[in-house]
Amino acid sequence: MNYILVGLIRVYQKFISPLKGQTCRFYPSCSEYSIQALQKYGLIKGSWKSIRRILRCHPFNPGGHDPV
Repeated sequence: MNYILVGLIRVYQKFISPLKGQTCRFYPSCSEYSIQALQKYGLIKGSWKSIRRILRCHPFNPGGHDPV
């Protein structure tokens, strides 16, 4: 299941993200963070960490370096 989610994120990175431009306030980007979290923590915990990260990525958050 992780491979499917990682594949979907890669499709997003390749085809959708370039249309939006650089919008993520964090390093690594939210999509790259999600891939790393899924690979490191597995489906449940990795998905939870990814969702929390995406919810923090907004104009009122200063962003910065946020490793998995």
